[in-house]
Amino acid sequence: MEAKEMIAQLIERARKAQAVAEGYTQEQVDELVAAIAWSVSNEETAKQIARMAVEETQLGNYDGKYAKITKKVRGALRDMKGAKTVGVIERDEAKGLIKFAKPVGVIGALVPTTNPEATPVIKSMDAVKGRNAIVIAPHPRAKKTNTFIVNTMRAALKKYGAPEDLIIGIEEPSIESTSELMKQCDLVVATGGAGMVQAAYSSGTPAYGVGAGNAVIIVDETADLDDAAHKIMLSKTFDYATSCSAENSLVIVESVYDALLEKLQAEGGHLATAEQKAALQKTMWDDEGHLSRFIVAQPASKIAELAGISIPEDKKFIMVQETEVGPQAPFSGEKMSVVMTLFKVPDFAAAVDQVNKITGYQGTGHSCGIHTTSDERIEVLGNSVKVSRIMVRQPQCYANSGNWDNGMPFTLTLGCGTWGGNIASENITYKHFINVTWVSSPITPVIPSDEELFGDVM
Repeated sequence: MEAKEMIAQLIERARKAQAVAEGYTQEQVDELVAAIAWSVSNEETAKQIARMAVEETQLGNYDGKYAKITKKVRGALRDMKGAKTVGVIERDEAKGLIKFAKPVGVIGALVPTTNPEATPVIKSMDAVKGRNAIVIAPHPRAKKTNTFIVNTMRAALKKYGAPEDLIIGIEEPSIESTSELMKQCDLVVATGGAGMVQAAYSSGTPAYGVGAGNAVIIVDETADLDDAAHKIMLSKTFDYATSCSAENSLVIVESVYDALLEKLQAEGGHLATAEQKAALQKTMWDDEGHLSRFIVAQPASKIAELAGISIPEDKKFIMVQETEVGPQAPFSGEKMSVVMTLFKVPDFAAAVDQVNKITGYQGTGHSCGIHTTSDERIEVLGNSVKVSRIMVRQPQCYANSGNWDNGMPFTLTLGCGTWGGNIASENITYKHFINVTWVSSPITPVIPSDEELFGDVM
C-alpha cells in the first residue's frame, strides 16, 4: 500500500474517533488523560518502556528514560489538572467576552529517536485534553517502543469506553509516510532535528516545531561553585545527554574558572588535553561538519574509545577548552553528547556577550542558564539574550522542560520563537492543541479622552 493511501486510512479512523470525543464533557476528558498517563507511568510499565527504548535505540540509559516517563508524564498531568478545555473556558463580564474551547482535529506528531519514551505520551495527553485525535510518527529506530506505548495507551482508552483510534501509531514509519501525515492532518507537532522541523513548516499544514538546542550556562564569581558543579554534572549526564537542553557550553568568569574546573573534575568530569581534543573533534564531526550519530547519547567511555583516547573509568563526562566560536570551532555548537565546552571570560559583561555569540552560531531562541546569586545580573541576562528560557541555578535539562521545583510547564517540545524559526517561544502544552471561539456582546462604550490617549505628546 502506498504511503498516501495508508495515511489516509489512518486519518479517516482518527477523524471518526475524534468526532466521538468532541461530544465529551470536561470530566470525561480528564478521566481519559489520567488513564493514559497512569497506563505508561506506573512502575512496572515504565520500567518495561525504559528497557525497551534503550535496547532498541541504543541511545541514553535506563535510569534517564525511566525518570522521564515517571516524572515528565506526571508533571504534565499535574499542569493539566483543573484546566478547562471543554465549553466555556473564560468569561470577562467587563469586556462582554466569553471564550469557548474547540478541538483542533487530528494532530500529526513527530517523535525523535532520542526521546521516544515520554514524548508520545505527553503529546497524546495534550491531544486528548483538547478532544483531539493523534497519529504518531516515530523514528524508525524507535518504532517497536512506540508501538508498545501506543498500544498501552489505546488499551487505557478502551478500558474507559473511549475510541481506541483517538491514539494511532504508524508501525512501519518512513520518510514518505511521515511526509503524508504532515500533509493530511490538521496540526503538526514536530519534535526532532532541523530537517524534520523544516519539513513540518513546509508541509502546508499549521505546525509547531522546535529549534536547535545549544544551551550555554554562565557561572559567575558570586555562584556557589559546589552547587553549580553538581547540578551541571546531573544535567549533562542525564540519559547521556539525549536532551537538547543539556549543558553544551559553560561560560565561566575568569576569577572562578580554576576553582570550578577542579570541582567539575571532582564531579566526574575529564578535562581533555589538546591532543585528546583534536582526536575527539575528528571523531565527533565529519569533514563537512556533520555530527556523528555514533557519539550521540553514549557514555563517556564509549566516546573516548571511538576517539582512541584513554580516560579514567570513573569519569562521567568530558570537558574541552575553547576560545573560538563558529564553524571553525565545532565544539562551540550542539553536541548531543556528554562532551561539554569550557570558555573563560574576564567578567560578567563578557559572559553575556559570549552567550550571544555562541547561541548566534547555534541554538538561537532555545535556552541558556546562569549560576549566580545576583538578582541584578539575572535581569541583565534576561534583557540581553535571544533565548526563550533562562534557568537560574538549576540543572538545565531537568529545568527547561518543567521540574517539580520550578514553574516551567512540563513538556518535551520546546518552542524557540522566531529566533529559532518557530511560531511559538513557549513550552508547547495542551493549550496549543485547542482552537478558541471568542463571543462578544455589547458593553457600555469605553472611549478615552485625547488627554488620556496622547498625554504630553499633544
